[in-house]
Amino acid sequence: MIKILEFISAIMLIIIIIILLYGYTKTPIIGGPVDNERLVDGIYEGGYNGWPVRATVQVTIKDKKIVNIEIVKHMSWRGKKAESIIPGRIIENQSTKVDAVTGATKSSHVIMNAVERAIKNAY
Repeated sequence: MIKILEFISAIMLIIIIIILLYGYTKTPIIGGPVDNERLVDGIYEGGYNGWPVRATVQVTIKDKKIVNIEIVKHMSWRGKKAESIIPGRIIENQSTKVDAVTGATKSSHVIMNAVERAIKNAY
């Protein structure tokens, strides 16, 4: 009986480790500098799922520039501070590849990628 419990405990520990490691896999940045000349004014929505972090954003384009980014939905365990910093960096640099927020790297990348997908709709 003890051997069975040890075996089950070992299997459960392995499963937990796999889940935790999978949750912290690196999220690639899919964007870069925005081609402002091709942008069409309007409000565009984009989303990105970088499990376990997900984000949906609305991006406002005016006069061929990103002028506003609204985080519609951001599901994250610890990356909430990226919500108030990353949109400003993207607007300032007119690029979806900006410096990530320390301690919220995954959320930063997911928000950047969601904005990139929204901007793709503006071309």
